[in-house]
Amino acid sequence: MIDPAKLRRDNRDLCRLAGRKFSFEVETLERAMKKIGRRLPREAHRQARLLAEAERLAGHPKLSLMLDAEEIVGAQAALRAALERIDPKERRKGMVLSTLVMAAFHLIAVFALLVAVLLWRGFL
Repeated sequence: MIDPAKLRRDNRDLCRLAGRKFSFEVETLERAMKKIGRRLPREAHRQARLLAEAERLAGHPKLSLMLDAEEIVGAQAALRAALERIDPKERRKGMVLSTLVMAAFHLIAVFALLVAVLLWRGFL
């Protein structure tokens, strides 16, 4: 038998961890996963969906008997591991570098186009 309060508390902790890693604040695990989007693997989304469904079913006396405690504990551990592998500083650094590389490529492309036009027009 799963304690609904403990499950809610664990899901809230996972939600806070996701918020710290991806810089947002939401109240439920479902909303957190919607905000994260494709930045986490599909398997982590499946685990989160399982935990959200378990939280919903845990409040009902008869439906809570259908829940598998080992599966829920495994899902919590897998989701926590996936979230802890995320490095917010590395993510930000990657975004900045990606933007800089894109800007540099565009500058090179514009310069090459300018040289091509000048050659074509006979100025070089």
